[in-house]
Amino acid sequence: MSSTLAKIAEIEAEMARTQKNKATAHHLGLLKARLAKLRRELITPKGGGGGGPGEGFDVAKTGDARIGFVGFPSVGKSTLLSNLAGVYSEVAAYEFTTLTTVPGVIRYKGAKIQLLDLPGIIEGAKDGKGRGRQVIAVARTCNLILIVLDVLKPLGHKKIIENELEGFGIRLNSKPPNIGFKKKDKGGINLTATCPQSELDTETVKSILAEYKIHNADVTLRSDATADDLIDVVEGNRVYIPCIYVLNKIDQISIEELDIIYKVPHCVPISAHHRWNFDDLLEKIWDYLKLVRIYTKPKGQLPDYTSPVVLPYCKTTVEDFCMKIHKNLIKDFKYALVWGSSVKHNPQKVGKDHTLEDEDVIQIVKK
Repeated sequence: MSSTLAKIAEIEAEMARTQKNKATAHHLGLLKARLAKLRRELITPKGGGGGGPGEGFDVAKTGDARIGFVGFPSVGKSTLLSNLAGVYSEVAAYEFTTLTTVPGVIRYKGAKIQLLDLPGIIEGAKDGKGRGRQVIAVARTCNLILIVLDVLKPLGHKKIIENELEGFGIRLNSKPPNIGFKKKDKGGINLTATCPQSELDTETVKSILAEYKIHNADVTLRSDATADDLIDVVEGNRVYIPCIYVLNKIDQISIEELDIIYKVPHCVPISAHHRWNFDDLLEKIWDYLKLVRIYTKPKGQLPDYTSPVVLPYCKTTVEDFCMKIHKNLIKDFKYALVWGSSVKHNPQKVGKDHTLEDEDVIQIVKK
């Protein structure tokens, strides 16, 4: 372990020394690829067998979405968690032996949202210290990450936390790079760029791929891509998670300062202690989670508006809805009647491939 850490430090030092220009781009690309490989070694435990990564440490996924809270000690993370859970909670805190308590599940707009404290991610977790590795495994399964910052010293902390998460292949508020990548058996490296590239050329692409022992592949750059983008695509284990920066302790700053914070993207100012601005925070959380609520209507009865079936925004077909309720439902499925914004007239008869929208009402008709 320590030798890997030493190698990482060495490469980071060399990167810091290297001036960034056209002539060194190629060399920096190589170093970045080496770094990515070393970091992966740290977070994926070695040795065959066993229970796979993050063994013996898993928080049961309950509810419709999972939010991970990250923050330095004393930024008010626990106060925020307990006050949110206290105000909106419907389930008592769970106890886990491996991870400190999970603050629980809140109900918001009919959805159950699990709140998770992710302790000890910061500084050194990506170097494999402590339980960092397992916590990261859980962090990667979150639908949204909240970085809790102290409004009086936000920027330093923000950088450190982002670097830690980046180091674990978690990409915040970004989409996967628009790069096509396909390995082949022969034919060398074919590079096609559909737009001008400021950083990657054939030489750099070849050397990055060579670092991964890939000598035959088709690479298509569909946007102005960086070496990091290419490495992310080759590594193939990156997760893209939305993130909100929660600036706490706003009771300690002036109104003028508050106005400035409000303009920062992905930011919500709050006071966890006074419970100020929780509505704003929850509204933003809801926006970023992009959940879709579907109400069920038993035949001859009114729709049940109290407990919607909640689907993630990428899986909202009628079939996804059926699977969420019970896998046998799709076997007996004949058609569905849908009321709401996804259909042209109410109700409309639809098949299992129909895509549902938020607050649609559905009635399943069986064979």
